[in-house]
Order: sequence, then structure tokens, then C-alpha cells
Amino acid sequence: MAGSPRYLLRTLFLGTAVPKIWIDGTFYEKAEAKVSVFDHGLLYGDGVFEGIRAYNGRIFRLAQHLDRLYASAKAIWLQVPIPLAEMAKVCEETVRINELKDAYVRLIVTRGVGDLGLDPRKCAKATVICIADRIALFPAEVYGRGLTMMTAATPVHHREGVSPRIKSLNYLAHILAKVEAIAAGADEALMLEAGSGVSEGVGENVFCVRGRTIVTPPAYAGILRGITRDAVLEIAAAATYEIRESNLTRYELFTSDEMFLTGTAAEIVGVVKLDGRVIGDGTVGPVTKDLAARFKELVAKER
Repeated sequence: MAGSPRYLLRTLFLGTAVPKIWIDGTFYEKAEAKVSVFDHGLLYGDGVFEGIRAYNGRIFRLAQHLDRLYASAKAIWLQVPIPLAEMAKVCEETVRINELKDAYVRLIVTRGVGDLGLDPRKCAKATVICIADRIALFPAEVYGRGLTMMTAATPVHHREGVSPRIKSLNYLAHILAKVEAIAAGADEALMLEAGSGVSEGVGENVFCVRGRTIVTPPAYAGILRGITRDAVLEIAAAATYEIRESNLTRYELFTSDEMFLTGTAAEIVGVVKLDGRVIGDGTVGPVTKDLAARFKELVAKER
């Protein structure tokens, strides 16, 4: 492949199947893409990942996603075996080879193959996986009618334990919160900090609206600092909305005019009910709709 980095040179063709999953320099057809049962990503959730979007063949804010990936890896003492610039080419090539215009890219770096112990020094080299596929986090009709949410009893990780800023492979707390939402018949769960302040959704950042003021928890308040979150803050500022990053309580969400979530997979989705309380007038609000429209314009033109 002319112009491809050295990490992309090996391609495994199995019959006439189109290669799809990139693992450590080789593309595998989906059914043949495998990792070792001794990989510490599987055994212990020891690794980091990014969820990234491509729109019309262009990967949205790839540089920011990769910066966060490498920062997460550094925070857990994990050496990514591929230079950042070449990792970007891996993502681009994975989208291209799958012939996808609009795609969700999952980039994963695990500690790698080791033994059954916890010692990360037993893992000689990290495993890198890149997947490009389609995703629909919520049914299309939800974006029109809005989400119903409930507050999960399961809190996010304590910020001095596993920092929420680390996008690690261990999402069990968030999965347990999702289970609570499913059991309650809600679309999504709201997660709190250990101190009961509002943190985030299961996989999204949380915003509320009062008039033309948009409020969201600050980056230090037990949240993952989302790439879509930051893009929405930029869009809102350009549209002359007032923005406040401050700690939120459920009371402030209950009594807000609007509430919405943002995330790479979710994009922007309104919330119309939380813990049985109707948010605003019970419909997706005008500010949420405006920001969603502006976000679509942004991703259509920006890398």
C-alpha cells in the first residue's frame, strides 16, 4: 500500500472477505479478529480506549481524541507502542478500508499479553486494536421525543481512585448504572459523584439550560472531559449563549428549562424526564435543538 505507514503494511485476506479489524499491524476479517485470553485488557480491564466519529469520510477531531488516549495511557503507566502521528493514520486507514463515510471508530490499547498475575511488567508489549463500524446508541425516534432518565445508585469512580479523566477499559460502574436504568424502564441513567453531585450519564456529559444560560459540571468534577462536550461549549459560545461550568445538583436539573446529554456516540440528545420529574415542558427544548443543528453543521465541515 503506497504511502501507508509501516504499521499498516500487513493485511490478512481470508478468502474473499473484506478486512475490517486492525490488530497490531494486521487487518483481519471480523470473525477472525481475536486477542489472547492472557491479554490483561481482558483479564483485568487494564487498558484505555477512545470512541471517535467519522462524518462523510472525515474523522472528527482525531487529534483531540488521540491526545486524550495518550494522556490516559500515561496516567496508567502504559506505553503506547505506536507514535501518535502514525496512530492517526491507522484510524484513517481503518475507516477507508471499510469503505465507510459515517463511522464510529473504537481505538483500544491494552496492557498486552502477560501471565495470570497483576504485575504489568509481565506484559512485554501493549496490544493495539482499531475497529470502524456503524453505531446507533439510541433509536432515531428518541432524538425527537427526548430521553427519560433515572438517577443510579451506583456512583462514578472516586476522582482520587481511578480518575474519571482516564478513559479506561473498566466501565463496570457505568454498566451497573445502565442495568439500573433498564430495570427501571428508563432510557438512560444519571450518575452522581460519591459526594452526590451530578457527574455524567452512562456514556455522556450532562448539560442543563435556564433561559440562554447553559450549565455543565466542570472538568474536575468527577467527569470524563468529552470531546463532544468541548465542541458544544465552543458552539454555544459562538452563538452568544452564556456558559457556566459549575457543580450541579439534581434539584437544578429537575427545575431547569431544558436538559441534554452529549457524547461521541450519542451526539446531542435531549432529556424530557428525570426521576419522574418532567423537565421544562416535557419536550426537547429550543436551545437543545439549536445546538444539535449547529453541531451537525460543524461536523459536516470540520475534521
